[in-house]
Amino acid sequence: MKKYLKSFLITLLCLHSFNTCFANTEESLYPDFSYIFLGEDKYENYNRKMFNFNQGLNKYVIRPLNVIWASVMPQYGMDRIYGISNNIEFPIRFVSCLVQRDFKAAFHESERFIINSTIGIAGMFDPAKHILKIEQVNEDMEQALAKCHVKSKRFFVFPFIYFTTYRGLAGKVLDAALNPTTYVGSPIIAAIKAGLTINRVSFAQAMLKALEINFPDAYDVYKTLYGVDRYSKQNNLDRVDVISQLTTEKPVKTRKRIKKKIRQADLKVSASISNEASYEDNATRYKYEEIVIDTIITQPKTNKKPVKKEKLNVEPNILLDNYNAQNPFTDSMRTTLFYIPETDKSIWNELSIWNRSFKNRIKASNINLAEGRENYTYRYILQKEKNAPLAVVYPSTGAGVFSNHPIMFAKIFYDLGYSVLIIGNPFQWEFMKSMPEDYRPGLPENDAKMVRMATGKIINHLEKKYKREFKNKVILGTSYGAMTSLFMANQEYKENTLGNAEFIAINPPVDLFYSVNLLDDVYKNLNMQPDELKDMMADIAAKTIKLYKSKKEIDFTVNNLPYSEKESKFLTSFLMHHKLADVIFVIENTPNNKKSGIYEITNDMGYKEYSEKYLLVNTNSENKKMLNNSKLTYISNYLKNGKNYKIYHSSNDYLVSKAQLKQLKQMTGDNLILIDNGSHLGFLYRSEFMEDLKNTIIEIKSKNMNVVDEKL
Repeated sequence: MKKYLKSFLITLLCLHSFNTCFANTEESLYPDFSYIFLGEDKYENYNRKMFNFNQGLNKYVIRPLNVIWASVMPQYGMDRIYGISNNIEFPIRFVSCLVQRDFKAAFHESERFIINSTIGIAGMFDPAKHILKIEQVNEDMEQALAKCHVKSKRFFVFPFIYFTTYRGLAGKVLDAALNPTTYVGSPIIAAIKAGLTINRVSFAQAMLKALEINFPDAYDVYKTLYGVDRYSKQNNLDRVDVISQLTTEKPVKTRKRIKKKIRQADLKVSASISNEASYEDNATRYKYEEIVIDTIITQPKTNKKPVKKEKLNVEPNILLDNYNAQNPFTDSMRTTLFYIPETDKSIWNELSIWNRSFKNRIKASNINLAEGRENYTYRYILQKEKNAPLAVVYPSTGAGVFSNHPIMFAKIFYDLGYSVLIIGNPFQWEFMKSMPEDYRPGLPENDAKMVRMATGKIINHLEKKYKREFKNKVILGTSYGAMTSLFMANQEYKENTLGNAEFIAINPPVDLFYSVNLLDDVYKNLNMQPDELKDMMADIAAKTIKLYKSKKEIDFTVNNLPYSEKESKFLTSFLMHHKLADVIFVIENTPNNKKSGIYEITNDMGYKEYSEKYLLVNTNSENKKMLNNSKLTYISNYLKNGKNYKIYHSSNDYLVSKAQLKQLKQMTGDNLILIDNGSHLGFLYRSEFMEDLKNTIIEIKSKNMNVVDEKL
């Protein structure tokens, strides 16, 4: 989803039959997708060691070469060279199509080759795609061998190649035989071929680095993505046309009954900021004389109680015009559209030392937070003005400092005059490794204490390093990061240690255990068989990759995404479980260089099982206390009396029931800004929300400046 997807690896299909897959996955609560797509990892110990070797080789040898190359050649030049090398490889795609008897694709590839070789100047440009709309088919000889029923056999990790199989290796040999550059051996051509290779690998470095940074066990992630990628290509799922499935047409409002809307340009600012300030004329705040929103929150299906409609008689503050709601889970996935183009804008590749885009200007540093534990890496970008206020960003569950969402928020804050500090979510494996060894994330009160401690130490570290004093701070969190920030605000309300701080929480769960149990139940009630899981995973991956590759062609005012409700539920559950597996991987202190059986544990563990094993104690009274302490009602006194926070929430967030949302409104009053649609974070990309958020940030800054002036 925008933020977070690249075109993945290059090799293999599944190994074993569906019967074997069925037997394996039925034993587990969650499926092992690397097994479903690739079969048994018979040589896992060897493969892991060779994978780590390849990772080290890439990090210390290949990537530095790519950095040099990307610093010599601007992105425009790299794109042209990539186009040339891709055009040269036409015979591989053409022959593969012929062998598979896909004559239509072979004809289109021939058209593309002729057009791009002439009008496109040897493939430097792609008029076949951009003018004539003829898409390239990514066929290779391994796909042709698969069509001829050649078995893939066992898979291995080879030096320099990463994952492949016997069939994949044979396919690579045939690819080389069909590549015209193979038969030209002059020193000049050899140098050109080396340049083409370095250029091609440079395009993969962003994905390779992301896997290294974001996952404690990159091997398992690589293996799964590799299997999905090969299966998708061999079934031509990568040819899916997602652009035609998007629409920007204005929807017909069938689920809202709005009687009268009055725009109030001078509406008072909510009590979380100031009772005296007012919005500018272009504010996106509305008031309604009467509004009733009928929404359906999809609850887990049971035999006892049918799903019911719930009415929310709470007036929304922000109306998202022409928001064509699909279903809460798919709407939530629109969070991937949250993107600010200027964030990574540069004429240079991301690897280049000359790339001075906002994203590359964000620095990384580390600090020790607990004795005997690993140093924690945080990211920051400072204003030249030493008296600038500081914004601290806590992202959603499982997200670290290199995730895309906090970078988007950092750009918003920085443009409004704030220095910015990014700290990962407490429910994230890197943060865990820096905490005391007995730390187990998942209890908001305890997590807030840890994040608060880390925040204080990091701020002190920055102040000493740059000889600054951050007198005013804004702390913003999303999802579980939002819940953590509110619990931290409550702790600061009782004992102030961070100084003058304001808090912005976006879509915090109201009851954490309700939310995570709902995610568990959503997956359990999908009731899918392994063959259906396999096809759905491959189809979703193909759509997502296609969306990413086509991002320049997409109008991000789209009113729908090409995912069904079932696909959205499946993808949400899969991603959330993967984040949980990362946490368990660290808790169990699992080595990543040998076979450990850790995924046999994680595949049998949802959030409920995690809570029972790692969080809850033996006595019912203590367990009940922990459950109650994981609700926002636990900090109700602060929410009722605090004046230094604001909460953004949507009326159809699938992680919050209507009763919980009403309860939250009663506790927070005007401090709650309700958005009429968008589900869980699915409104972040909308201009209505972003304008309101910017107004809030400006008002906080203005308020703090007035306080300073009064003191002076």
